[in-house]
Amino acid sequence: MLRSNTQKALCLSKSYFLGLCTAYLCLYSVFCAAEAHAQPPAGSSNPLQIYFIDVEGGQATLFVTPAKQSLLVDTGWADNDGRDADRIVSAARKAGLSRIDYVLITHFHIDHVGGAPQLAARIPIGTFIDHGENRESTDGPTVEVWNAYQQLLATGKYKRITAKPGEVLPIRGMHATVVSADGSLIDHPFAGAGQDNNQCKSAEEFPADQTENARSAGILVTFGSLRILDLGDLTKDKERQLVCPQNKIGPIDIYVVSHHGWYQSNSAAFLDSIEPRVAIMDNGAKKGGTPSAWDIIEKSPRLENLWQLHFSEEGGAAHNVPSEFIANPEGPDAGNYLKLTAWPDGHFEVFNSRTQRAKEYRAR
Repeated sequence: MLRSNTQKALCLSKSYFLGLCTAYLCLYSVFCAAEAHAQPPAGSSNPLQIYFIDVEGGQATLFVTPAKQSLLVDTGWADNDGRDADRIVSAARKAGLSRIDYVLITHFHIDHVGGAPQLAARIPIGTFIDHGENRESTDGPTVEVWNAYQQLLATGKYKRITAKPGEVLPIRGMHATVVSADGSLIDHPFAGAGQDNNQCKSAEEFPADQTENARSAGILVTFGSLRILDLGDLTKDKERQLVCPQNKIGPIDIYVVSHHGWYQSNSAAFLDSIEPRVAIMDNGAKKGGTPSAWDIIEKSPRLENLWQLHFSEEGGAAHNVPSEFIANPEGPDAGNYLKLTAWPDGHFEVFNSRTQRAKEYRAR
């Protein structure tokens, strides 16, 4: 009888224990399901990061891929006690970089290549990419920074790639195709583009630009389903050739506003053809953000937001975006940056370092 009671007690204890285990496993399953549902989509833990660095009306845009490869587009101005080089290095450190793998020099104007020697003195660089020779040999400041860049390359410390339209740059973790270089453009449309463009019927024609701007080495970056366009200072005459009579580019998600938002670029036919969702303008307080170009960008058909590195004094109250979309408002320059984080499924966010707030954009 005692044995029978003991067996019953053991059986009850075992049943109780199994019940607890079952309940725990159920709760754990529910928790895991909820946790899995709360996680971002697959692949979203490996984003592409893009820092739009304030070099006060020049350009310095740092791409950092999930593979931790880096591409810097332009190096800002010369001189200023190394201000622009210091800001670029600061952004690189924030991104966890100890070197910059590739530096793309879009063209040889002082606000794009001027900072290269100072940057090279502060952080290791692997490879420089450019469009070839300087084509503006009568402009004093351009010749000066071109010579400084040549001296840097002559040290033999760096590899050099001469970009050609249609070429894919050797950067792991994103797909960067050269769109324009040294006045030449891609011969064939990108996948999904190439349609006859109705915008061309009324599109204004522009005289050929004779400066280095028209020689800009521009790229289209694809990352998952996202498309990001950066054409340096490419001018209106070249923009028209990219979208007329056929649209070789097609709709994009993020547009790095050409030429700091100046009127020499950003034609209506071009913006209406590429239809960006978000535009980011690397202007300065006293450079870029021409009201006529600003209006065209703001009125492009799919635009959700325009972001600016600076409040444009030329634009005034009527031609600047709301304060939350400006990294550096009126007043002394603080060097605030914008950062775009993009995931392969197509969603992304833009972070304003001044406000410490980000805006999210869902995938389309």
